[in-house]
Amino acid sequence: MRYRILATFAFIAALFTGMVAAPASAQTLPTVVLVHGAFADATSWDGVAADLRARGYRVVTPDNPLRGPTYDSGAVQHTLDTISGPIVLVGHSYGGMVITQIKDPDVKSLVYIAAFGPAQYEPVMLQLDPIRYPGSQLLPPALQVKVVDDATVPGGKNVDGYVAPEYFHSVFCQDVSDATAATMYAHQKSAALWSNLEPSGPPAWANKPSWYLVAGQDRVIPPASQRAMASRMKAVTTEVPASHAVLVSQPNAVANVVVAAAK
Repeated sequence: MRYRILATFAFIAALFTGMVAAPASAQTLPTVVLVHGAFADATSWDGVAADLRARGYRVVTPDNPLRGPTYDSGAVQHTLDTISGPIVLVGHSYGGMVITQIKDPDVKSLVYIAAFGPAQYEPVMLQLDPIRYPGSQLLPPALQVKVVDDATVPGGKNVDGYVAPEYFHSVFCQDVSDATAATMYAHQKSAALWSNLEPSGPPAWANKPSWYLVAGQDRVIPPASQRAMASRMKAVTTEVPASHAVLVSQPNAVANVVVAAAK
């Protein structure tokens, strides 16, 4: 008995003197930054953010202006500048194009959720090439254009694309309820057409560990295109049968990928 008591005291003393490492669970978790894509806003991450916060992560969901990769990555960088410590940077859809432009040294890993992961000089539209990757339904009449006020361009006007209301559910998020689709449509943000045409800079995924979740029933970015991008970036890849809005329909699956990237 005396030896057990002495051993216990010795272990406690070792913890205080640093001779025994503290448990891994006591280590500080990275901050997770979730970047939304086109035709959505930060509320599209609500389910994923709630799941991650329940697991102990700090989660930040900045607004993505949807004006173009250079402008939008600069806006997200302003948010990253306010965060201390390691960051896991996550992008959905066009948000993948945005995180690909960011070279912040505090970003420890990148996560692409049914997202664009372009190589240098590639625009988003190249990954929607109907000859190489047929299947996208994000075409007229589902895709419509309008002129919007935009202070980021000379003249203050821009041409934006958006998903027409009668096609939003079937094209963007066919695996959610009517009520959820209606809420998502109410939060839709149009995107400048330039967002799809501006070439990418040097990709951050070339120098960062990357994860990719393929949405196997995606009607916006064809799954074949997603698989090709994931393979090219040598991402740790998983696939689930889900729509383009996998972050809404399967938030737990998305959160699991983020947690894997955070380890």
